[in-house]
Parts: sequence; structure tokens; C-alpha cells
Amino acid sequence: MSVSLETRYLEGFVRAHEWGALQEQVSAAHEALHSGTGLGNDFLGWLSLPTDYDKAEFARIQAAAERIRQDTDIFIVIGIGGSYLGARAAIEFLKSPLYNAKKKDTPDIYFAGNSISGTALKELLELCEGRRVSVNVISKSGTTTEPAIAFRVFRDYLERTVGHEEAKKRIYATTDRAKGTLKGLADREGYETFVVPDDVGGRYSVLTAVGLLPIAVAGCDIAALMAGAADAQKALADPDITRNDCYRYAAARNILLRKGRAVELMVSYEPCCAMLNEWWKQLYGESEGKDGKGLFPASVVFSTDLHSLGQFVQDGSNMLFETVMQFGRAPEDMVIEEDADNVDGLNFLAGRAMSEINRKAFEGTVLAHSDGGTPSLVLNIPAIDEHSLGYLIYFFEKACAISGYLLGVNPFDQPGVESYKRNMFALLGKPGYESEKAALEKRLGRE
Repeated sequence: MSVSLETRYLEGFVRAHEWGALQEQVSAAHEALHSGTGLGNDFLGWLSLPTDYDKAEFARIQAAAERIRQDTDIFIVIGIGGSYLGARAAIEFLKSPLYNAKKKDTPDIYFAGNSISGTALKELLELCEGRRVSVNVISKSGTTTEPAIAFRVFRDYLERTVGHEEAKKRIYATTDRAKGTLKGLADREGYETFVVPDDVGGRYSVLTAVGLLPIAVAGCDIAALMAGAADAQKALADPDITRNDCYRYAAARNILLRKGRAVELMVSYEPCCAMLNEWWKQLYGESEGKDGKGLFPASVVFSTDLHSLGQFVQDGSNMLFETVMQFGRAPEDMVIEEDADNVDGLNFLAGRAMSEINRKAFEGTVLAHSDGGTPSLVLNIPAIDEHSLGYLIYFFEKACAISGYLLGVNPFDQPGVESYKRNMFALLGKPGYESEKAALEKRLGRE
């Protein structure tokens, strides 16, 4: 059971010879990736991670998750970017966007440290009052501003409410193996620690302890998740784009970009994919958006967004293409019942499952968009379950690496992210940034 790519809706937009013309470049990207000779080759740990991970730490993750499920009502996951998006995406995809509102035998899970909003942080603290709280702080260094602020607040909260000794048992640190501010603090205080591997960048880290601990706390089967990724690792190793749908996806993105389609719209027809879309957007936006290059990653959930953005996709400027995620099986379904009065005129749907109606919405939409001038790729995914998600995560990660190499960029760094941080630190008066502050204040009109 694997993810497959359907390209029938590219007819009229991509010609047959264009695939073959890109094969040599794809093969070169494959060789650079697998030989470790390409840009960013010190961050390739994710490539073999599904089969070459620390089994002892994996067992500790499972044990810690079980302990947290038994002694915790609210689990706070502190991190930003890749330190939280993968876990949140997996939990909402596998369990529900309404996970915290549902009856369950696992803790509520909230994510903090991904903004600088005092309002949001205060509201989260209020939810914790009178409940058993544990914290997972995720940071390679321990000094990234947003999560560091949140961790300072929640560490103080735990020490005030349950005491210093009990707080130490309720704080779990996912950080560097040997160095950094957070690692030093964790060692001094005795927090249980898990490792952010040196050779796995943040946005590729969901299948490490970064994502696996929160996902396991939610009651998801992380062994099945890793098994799905391992199947993808094995299946997606052929450089031939006629046999490797992952590479064919990467090639299609680049062909369409060269034709002026500068925006990729990730489409799903299930609300549980909303945060998966957000994880995908970081993966591709941060990996490819550099050196004046890259596709802009955007996302929608249909049919909801057909009532807000559908007009633009149908009749707007020809700047985008769609990649649609379609699922073979959903965990739950409903059948439309007959209504005696047929007030809404929907009795023609009686006896039909909503999954069937949803499928027809997709089919009608993809044909309409194609007629309107928007090409579509379709990713067929077997089910909304752990194995399929593990496979899909690896599929997207590897396609991103190949696509980045096709663009001629380093898909594993993010130099542009540092620019706003330097300006923010200078404006806040952080020691060491004094020389920059005056110039920035002048630009802001505050001489």
C-alpha cells in the first residue's frame, strides 16, 4: 500500500517529451542525494532514518508517552516551525482536529512557543489551572526566542504549582545530544531528554523524537508510522521517473514552474489535513525559497475553500497548479438518510455515503479547474492511518530534496530566517546588537 501519483490532469499542460527531457537532471539529483555530494550534505540523516534510527531511544519514547498518558491531563508541547508542525499535523490527521474536545483516555495536547502572543500564552495558562500538566520543550539550542519565552513561563508555572522536584519529573527536553543551553539545563535539573539528531534539520525532523513523543502521547501507533516511512524508503530509491512517483512529482513541479506556474496549491478534501498542509508549506517554502527561486506553497481544504478561493482558481490568473491529496479510506463515514418532505431537495443523495459525495466533489472540481486552465496533480493515498502518513511524510521529504536540487538550491538550509531575528534583537536592545539599533530605529521613523 503506497502513495501513487496521477498525472492525467496535466494533459494539455505538460507534453510527453518534457518528462524525458528532465530525466537526466533528476538522475543527477538522485546521485547527489544518495552519494552525499550535493548541497547541504551534512543534513541527510532523514534519508535513512526510517530504518536507521536509535531503537533504544524509540523504546524510551514509547515508555515516556505511556507514563505521560497515565499522569497528565494537559501536555504542553513547546516549539516552533519543524519543532511542532509535524507533531501537530500528525495528531490532527490521525486523531482529529477536534482531538482536545473529544472523549479519550489520552491527555489534551496544546502547542506553545510558536508565536510571541501574550494573550495566547495567558489563555493557555488559564486552561492548565487545576489540572495535571507536563511539558515537552523542543529546541536544539534552547535560546530560540519564541519557545524560550514559553518554556520560561511554563517552567515557572510548574515549579510554583507542584514544586521544584515534581516539576523536574514533568519536564521532557528534546534537544541537542551534547551541547546547548537547554541540554545544559536539562542535565543540571535531571529532565528526561531526547535527541534532535545533528544531521536532521528541523523541518525534516517529524520522524525523530521531535515529533514522535507528542504523537505517541496522543495514542498514535508510532511503530506503524515508522514502518510506513521504511516502506517508502525502500520503494522510492529508483531514479527513473517512470517508476518512481516521488521523483515524478518533483519533476512535475519543476516543469510547471518553468512554464510560469509559480504557486503550488496543496488541496485536500478532509479537514484533518489542514495542519498537514501547514507542515508541507514549511517543508517546501523553507527548503526551496532562496536565491530568488522556488515555488510559493499555498494550501486549501475543499470543498470549504471552493466558496472563498474557488473563483480565483477557476478563472483567475494562470499562476498556480494544484496538488490534490485523495484518500482511499476514511476512519468514519455517514450515509444520507431519506427525508419524507424533501424540503432541501437532497433526496437524490439518499442512501449515499458522504465519502462518495466528497469524491464526486473532487471529480467535478478537478475537471472544472482543468477546463479553466489550472493543471492538477493527484496523490492517491491508501488511508488516513499511521502507515500511510509515514509513507507520505517520507514521500514529501524526498521529493523536496530532489526538487531543491533541480532548482539548484540547498534544500537543507534557511539563511533568510535569520534576518528578522537580527532586526528584532537589535530593536529589543539585546547585548551585542547596539550598533544596528540606531539605523533600524531611523528606518522606522523613530529618530
